[in-house]
Amino acid sequence: MGWLWAIIVGFVLGLIAKAILPGKQHSPLWLTTIFGMLGAIVGNAIARATGVDETSGIDWSRHVFQLIAAIIIVGVGDMAYMATLGKKKMQT
Repeated sequence: MGWLWAIIVGFVLGLIAKAILPGKQHSPLWLTTIFGMLGAIVGNAIARATGVDETSGIDWSRHVFQLIAAIIIVGVGDMAYMATLGKKKMQT
């Protein structure tokens, strides 16, 4: 069940990150989900390092760290995806 939640959270974080980023992102939905999952992992690590990973109630600061990490990873990942895709188009 943990993997299902990881996929759902990654999907949601990836979509929110895509919506926040300016311009059009070209990465497919499955890759956006993976980027969102990575953002959740990195955001949890940052929250743990700053000591705000477990608070009473909803962990808003942890969610903010996850979202910021997802935005950065989706942006950088989309640029890398387009660079790789562009190289493939140039070779054919």
